[in-house]
Amino acid sequence: MTAGASVSRVLGVTWLIIFSTSLCFRAVDPAIPQIAQGFAMDASTVALLSTAFALPYAIMQPLLGAFADAFGKTRTMTVCILFVMVWSFAGAIAMTFSLLAASRALTGIVTGGIFPIALAIAGDLVPVAQRQVAIGRLLAGAMLGNLLGSPAAGVIGDMFGWRAIFVFMGMTGVIALIAALIGFRGIERDTGGRFDIGEAIANYRAIFRNPLAKFCYGAVFMEGTFMFGLFPYMANLLAAHGEPRASIAGLVLAGFGLGGVIYSLSVSVLLKWLGERRLMIGGGIIMGISLMIVALRMPWQVEFLDFALMGFGFYMLHGVIQIYASELSPTARGSAMAMHSLFFFTGLAFGPVIYAIGFPIIGVTAMLIIAGSVIIAVGLVCAAKLRHHVQPT
Repeated sequence: MTAGASVSRVLGVTWLIIFSTSLCFRAVDPAIPQIAQGFAMDASTVALLSTAFALPYAIMQPLLGAFADAFGKTRTMTVCILFVMVWSFAGAIAMTFSLLAASRALTGIVTGGIFPIALAIAGDLVPVAQRQVAIGRLLAGAMLGNLLGSPAAGVIGDMFGWRAIFVFMGMTGVIALIAALIGFRGIERDTGGRFDIGEAIANYRAIFRNPLAKFCYGAVFMEGTFMFGLFPYMANLLAAHGEPRASIAGLVLAGFGLGGVIYSLSVSVLLKWLGERRLMIGGGIIMGISLMIVALRMPWQVEFLDFALMGFGFYMLHGVIQIYASELSPTARGSAMAMHSLFFFTGLAFGPVIYAIGFPIIGVTAMLIIAGSVIIAVGLVCAAKLRHHVQPT
């Protein structure tokens, strides 16, 4: 894949790109009440901006994965970064909520060509025995971005208003684009440079012939739905209990990233001590219990620690699932990881809708107990079903 570019350099640049773009991944969530006030709308409706971002992200994954396999992963990623920057700046000047939602949808489409393809790059360059650690380091970039992005967005929103958050997101896109243009120089394309729809369909058929695909993709769909579906509502839940500041909502959400960073620093030790099966079981249990703790409506400092625990548990389970997803079809790894993101972000898109229905009908406590129970079951099923098998040809 590389000519004139070392593996370490490519992975280092990829890490920086992931970090830069992840700074704004959940940056809108702390500002939901501010945006609702600015457009004189109900906050629950504005929370669906998360769906406006996640659903297009999911829908475009099969196409972006096929493009990456056909035209080259780094080239596809660079083009996507360019448009992330453009549409983020467009959100800053949106005069209506419809235009803002459109900018988030367009940003979601092109953001789909960054993180999944980055994981596919790692899969191409790093042998499977070392891939857990390599992917863990890339995840650290995403987690650190999430850790810093939510509180930074909250502070920016409190100081300068929600539109400044979109300017912030655009500037992170500028940083990522510069890193890609400089760092990916000398990359030799490992594809024929043309898109073949027949080949793309054949690749996806090969992926779904693998019996592990349904468990990998079903698990991340459930994670996206029942865990991340809660995130857009945290600012509202905090405000309902006397904490209206966007900066505090951002800090609580940043706890999730902190838990991820702690995981990334300890992944090699955890893998050695626990093994993949116990990582999946433990991750599902920790996540599920953490979701249930949210129902107790504790002080925000406790919520921060709870979200840190939730993030740690998430990456325990999710990190192992990603390894299996990266091996579903080694000859079409970009497509396999794109499908991984399709199911995950479809879950993210449906999650806020599920919570919007569940909270008023059965209440916050019951909804979170159900969500936590589902996530625990996901961890147990993955631990029982995911095993390394010989890959089909």
